[in-house]
Amino acid sequence: MRLFRPAIPEIGIEQLEALRAQGRVAVLDVREPWEYRAGHVPEVIHIPMGQLVVRMGELPRDRPIMVICQSGHRSLGVTEYLQAQGFEGVASVAGGTGAWADSGREIETGD
Repeated sequence: MRLFRPAIPEIGIEQLEALRAQGRVAVLDVREPWEYRAGHVPEVIHIPMGQLVVRMGELPRDRPIMVICQSGHRSLGVTEYLQAQGFEGVASVAGGTGAWADSGREIETGD
């Protein structure tokens, strides 16, 4: 039995913005379709958390993946799962899309 779980890597929205600007990461939005349509970070891969297992082949393996949800809770679980599946450099975005939008950064709507 493990008593301590290793920390799940997290980055802030400022780090996400810098990494995106450099073209060094993929961003995975794991929210439900209705949440995604209401507003999302531009240029993300959208795979709802419940579909991730069957759509794993859509994820890039050539660059780190930053996982984002609405507030940062679901993305922690998905980040941990992706690490267990051998993805390297994966991290959760603290505060999620809500923090991104609240900061005044660009949000796209629709599909």
